[in-house]
Amino acid sequence: MTNLPRAFRRIRLELAREPGHPEGNRKFGYIFVAPLDQDGRIDPALWKQHRDHCRVVRIRPDDQDVGHLVQQRSGEWAFRYDVDGDEPDEPGYRFGDERFVLGEYVSVRDHEDMHTFRVSSVEHV
Repeated sequence: MTNLPRAFRRIRLELAREPGHPEGNRKFGYIFVAPLDQDGRIDPALWKQHRDHCRVVRIRPDDQDVGHLVQQRSGEWAFRYDVDGDEPDEPGYRFGDERFVLGEYVSVRDHEDMHTFRVSSVEHV
């Protein structure tokens, strides 16, 4: 990464427990880079200045997709993998209000289903 402001973090989300995964599953998750404010929330102004550096890797047992953290027209945050195609984004549920701090839980809509993930690490980029 280039010289990004100190607010940038590498955030890892791991699947929390849910039906079919009573212990959760670290093989399902996301690693993404985003600027966070002092409360651990995504900083939209810094994101806008450095959006090309706000990348995401979707982790699945047989696959890894690389995309971007995007802010949709509605103001909601999402992960986008298919920049030029018609694959739907994976929106985060109220990511603008969520705190990305160790141990917190956040939700992401993957296709038709909403899944809960635990923030398992937050590191300086």
